[in-house]
Amino acid sequence: MVVATPTPLLRRGTKKTAAFGVPTIDLSEDKSIASEMIVKACEDYGFFKVVNHGVPKKVIARMEREAVDFFSHPIAQKGRAGPAAPFGYGCKNIGFNGDKGDLEYILLEANPVSLSQRAKTMSNDPSTFSAVTNDYVSAVRKLACDILELVADGLWMENKSIFSKLISNSQNDSCLRVNHYPPFIAPNNNYNHNDNDDEELNNHWDPSSELVEEGLRISPLIPAVGSKSRVGFGEHTDPQILTILRSNDVSGLQICSHDGFWIPVPPDPNEFFVFVGDSFQALTNGRFTSVRHRVVAINSWKSRMSMMYFAAPPLDAWITAPPLINNSISSNIYRPFTWGNFKQIVYSLRLADSRLDYFKNHAQ
Repeated sequence: MVVATPTPLLRRGTKKTAAFGVPTIDLSEDKSIASEMIVKACEDYGFFKVVNHGVPKKVIARMEREAVDFFSHPIAQKGRAGPAAPFGYGCKNIGFNGDKGDLEYILLEANPVSLSQRAKTMSNDPSTFSAVTNDYVSAVRKLACDILELVADGLWMENKSIFSKLISNSQNDSCLRVNHYPPFIAPNNNYNHNDNDDEELNNHWDPSSELVEEGLRISPLIPAVGSKSRVGFGEHTDPQILTILRSNDVSGLQICSHDGFWIPVPPDPNEFFVFVGDSFQALTNGRFTSVRHRVVAINSWKSRMSMMYFAAPPLDAWITAPPLINNSISSNIYRPFTWGNFKQIVYSLRLADSRLDYFKNHAQ
């Protein structure tokens, strides 16, 4: 079944405000209903939540524990896994073109060989880190493939694996990212500060100075100041086919609706959120639209931590819409390209840039 969250999501303190119920798809229900509703969610929002997803809670919990353990290390120890180029440990710098955010992160290639090698710089127990991460990647990859097969069914494709085979291919270029955002505490009225305080605290934030209490990242040391929102991760779309996201219970994620409203998404640590990526927009000839999203700081003593599986095809895979989809739309919006071609463009641009514009047919 598909249900909307009972409480509307409101965007406050800005020029635009919107109410929005997150499309929620129960994957244990009838496949024909689930596939139809997933397609509708991809068309209307490029975003939805899945419940009864089949990923064991212990697999999620073990992955979160490994991530919490890594981020709790001193900055010098974490630095051995970096700098991210693009894989490894990074702090504040996002990509190669000047984008920054108030976060630290790890980015990993989602294949067993690479994970085994990376684990040596990321954990005092590399074999456990590698095994736990591989288990998580396998589970969320299966979830991504299940969703893609439901999409193919909902689009009336004869070959139900037409999309999922790109991800299940042993040469797939998928990756796993774990983001850790510091707490943000609203100022109290008795605290005197100037406009430079926010920048000063951001520049001197040391992620390793936080405490770990009962598995949660907590910082009682430095409250944030100023009324301006901090940007954890700036607005962007994901270039891959699908993103499977799981976070802890700290808010901050916002998506942008087609009409330009920024909408906060309540966290749900028990379920997964799914994002349409740029490559899926091209594979559906624009029928689905990749969703712009960002993470902003919220008033919390706790850190936000999110884990994203980016489902990507092999580098030499061609990204082009199947004939059935093309025939339902007047013309081909995008010229065919390989994932490797597209990835090169992604790395050359800023975070918020529209990459698919480089592959539009001139007639569009």
